[in-house]
Amino acid sequence: PFVGYNFGKYIQHWLNFEKNPHNKLPKIFHVNWFRLDENNKFLWPGFGDNIRVLDWVIRRVNNEDVADKSPVGLLPKKGSLNLQGLNVEWDKLMALPKEYWAGDIEETLQWLDGQLGDDLPQAIREQIQQQKERLTQMN
Repeated sequence: PFVGYNFGKYIQHWLNFEKNPHNKLPKIFHVNWFRLDENNKFLWPGFGDNIRVLDWVIRRVNNEDVADKSPVGLLPKKGSLNLQGLNVEWDKLMALPKEYWAGDIEETLQWLDGQLGDDLPQAIREQIQQQKERLTQMN
């Protein structure tokens, strides 16, 4: 992707939106459609079944009680995704491997520091630190 000016300032520009109480901030969701199991098989079938996740997103945006807090954000509550007719293992699908996430945080911070250095907004550093702390409290 192309950003027409300093990426750190671009991020800060978006972070500044929350300072205006009249701004309605967008909800942000992250999905890993390509997560693999121990046999290198996709955990999620993908393609047309992705609409099931979009259905959950819409219900979440409409304030339905379909999410549980986790160290990495809000995840679907068990039973909140329509899995009818699918052969998926919920526990594997929703697993949060602590080692993976700890490595992801370090890799992300290293990349951001390498790209942005001092231009990385402090609010992003704080969020990364808070996520590290939440992960250390995981079982």
